[in-house]
Formats: sequence, C-alpha cells, structure tokens
Amino acid sequence: MNRYQDPAEVEAILGGGKRVAVVGLSADPGKASHQVSRYLIEAGWDVIPVNPNANEVLGRPSYPDLRSVPGTIDVVDIFRPPSAVGPVVDEAIEVGAKAVWQQLGIYNADADERARNAGLRSVADLCIKIELAKRKA
Repeated sequence: MNRYQDPAEVEAILGGGKRVAVVGLSADPGKASHQVSRYLIEAGWDVIPVNPNANEVLGRPSYPDLRSVPGTIDVVDIFRPPSAVGPVVDEAIEVGAKAVWQQLGIYNADADERARNAGLRSVADLCIKIELAKRKA
C-alpha cells in the first residue's frame, strides 16, 4: 500500500467534511471532473467549482482560484495534470483547507509531501467518487 492511498486517510477525508472545492471542474458533461462533481452533489456534498475559464458550472458560481472561494474548504479535489498540482496544493495550504485529493491518475509526490508537512490530509491517484461509492455499498 502506498502512503498516499492509505485507507485510513481516505476514510478520514471522506468523513471529515462535505465542502469540496473542485479545481479544474469542467462545464463539459463528458469530462470526468463534471461527472464526479455531479455525483458528489447528488450525495449531498457542497461542491465549489474552481475554474478561471467558467463563470458557472453545475448551476454553481465558479471561482478563478482557491483564494477567491468564500468560507472554509474541507477538501480540495484536484483535476489538473501532475505538473500543475504543486501550486494548487500551496494555495490549499494558504487558505487553510483541511485536505487535498489528487484524482485518479494524478500524483505529485512533492505536493503530497508539502500538504502533509503543513498538516493537511492528503490522498492521490484515487477517485473520490469511487471511494465514496465504496462506503455506500
């Protein structure tokens, strides 16, 4: 088992709050970020789109970055290439997010380590939708 996929960490994040900022949330219904976010909304999560190229996604206002999101953030769900994860994690630390989640196929080891060192929970290369669905099964 990889440290960044620790089941206890996954469980702590999924059970630790339901306000999730989805970085890279696309307005395109065919994109994974859109499908995962729709699932989270249907599961009762408060999804906050973070996409500088959209004003609104899934009927919710979209923000250009995490600094622009009002209120607290429980989880930052990242749909960006591994090379773009570092600045997102740094911003998550800056705004006081409780956890970062690098989606399935995404893993930036340096960013994961920075998040952990700053006291955030961190998971990578897993799909939050799949992990949440396992809890309901």
